[in-house]
Amino acid sequence: MIKTLLSALAMTTVLVSAASAQSLTVGVQNLPPWLDPGKDFGNQGSQIYFSTFDPLILKDYSQPGANFISGLATAWEQTSPTEMVLTLRDGVKFHNGDTMTADDVVFSFERILNDMTPEFAGIHRQFFDNFASVEKVDDTTVKVTTKKPEPLFEILLNTSEASIVPRNYIAGLSGDTNAVEQSDFDAFMMAPVGTGPYAISSFQPGETLVWSRFGDYWGDVAPMETVTLRRIPELATRVTALANGEVDLITNVPPDQLQTISSNPALKVEGAVTPLFHVIFFNTENPKLANPKMRQALAYAIDRNLLNEALWGSQAKVPGAHTFEQFGDLYMGADAQTYRYDPELAKQLLAEAGYDGSPIRFDTDPVYYTNGLLAAQAIQEMWAAVGVNTNINVTTKWTGPDEDMEVRNWSNPMYFADPAGSFGVMWSPKGSGSEMTWPTDQAYADLWDKFRYSTDVAVRKEAYGEIMDYVAEQMPVLALYQPYESYGMRQGVNWKPLPGHIPYVLDFRAGSISID
Repeated sequence: MIKTLLSALAMTTVLVSAASAQSLTVGVQNLPPWLDPGKDFGNQGSQIYFSTFDPLILKDYSQPGANFISGLATAWEQTSPTEMVLTLRDGVKFHNGDTMTADDVVFSFERILNDMTPEFAGIHRQFFDNFASVEKVDDTTVKVTTKKPEPLFEILLNTSEASIVPRNYIAGLSGDTNAVEQSDFDAFMMAPVGTGPYAISSFQPGETLVWSRFGDYWGDVAPMETVTLRRIPELATRVTALANGEVDLITNVPPDQLQTISSNPALKVEGAVTPLFHVIFFNTENPKLANPKMRQALAYAIDRNLLNEALWGSQAKVPGAHTFEQFGDLYMGADAQTYRYDPELAKQLLAEAGYDGSPIRFDTDPVYYTNGLLAAQAIQEMWAAVGVNTNINVTTKWTGPDEDMEVRNWSNPMYFADPAGSFGVMWSPKGSGSEMTWPTDQAYADLWDKFRYSTDVAVRKEAYGEIMDYVAEQMPVLALYQPYESYGMRQGVNWKPLPGHIPYVLDFRAGSISID
């Protein structure tokens, strides 16, 4: 059935004449096992959603900040602290040929707000917990109502998780358009349909994906006729494929390979500090890590500046707190002291915590994060310097903490430009990290609500500072650095990551890429 669906999608994609056709092949480190923006906030899927789907509100990603522009909605007005009314764009087509309606918009949110699958329930808690309803006012108007005053209406409606999907197409995957079943969502993950400038014409989970230019796109025509993403997990193989002309662009190039690429006159490099933290987090429910002093000691023993120098050529950014410049008025600045390096204090805290010398297990994937394994090995040496024994557990099968998990590397992206969209998605009272490894108390929940729902920027900034103080005391997570992610490409490919995007987005829309 999936092959039939993909064939049908490919037939709906209008291609230009061969004279103006251009194609691109990208070697990526990872590709996801399935695709659905309403279920997903992983780094693998983040590469793909922006070019395939549209939310109601877009923004200009060439600059950081809240530069909101019309997307599938042409106008919006916040009519009260808890209500926003949006006017829908007329004549928008999905990749399967269906016309987008207000019913599609309502369905796209209801599947999340009604927790139709466990994954939707997770997105509900972490992104749209304040949303009470999304209602159809008439054929061209929808109304979003929240439970509490919402300071982040536009930001949330701009996320990829708020992308609009076709209700009838999904329901029809099981042959009954009157009801949507779990099997429909499962089928949609293998043959997703959006309204974006590129349709997915082929998808082999975890292996390859092919985008084809969607000729009925409502906006500026996509510059590429086709874009092929090939998963090449080994760095050396990706670099070789680029040098041999097998691919035009590769992702996730660490600093020690940049000279190899840039010294080739046929190739070049682009890169940027990424709005994402590589972090390590502690399982506070494991007896070894239950004492906050033990977690503080492990954090204070890590020289993050040395990691930056050794692994990233000092191009990464080491934070003083869990904060990004893209937060604007809520950015805490370079003087924040939530995280710091103090090995002597680490030794003192280890003694106070009663550390008995038993090994700490550090879990890491071998290739998922650029320099992830190397960082784990360096941290092992830093912990040894203060008297902590570490066993590194290299695994590709982690889906959540088991009862024996103690420490793990992870990433904490900026899903949207607000502390709620980075720290909050992971470490709010209902965040994915908190629910796994750091149960929080009512005092923290009250402080979080003060930060999250105040419409006064000064109050929000003060409350977020208090949250960072709480994190310094409890130390459930340590932000290591914002990595400097580089991309290699052949000469003639004009592309670079834009500062307004969330991490790892492969933005191949009009104005973002050209080929000489």
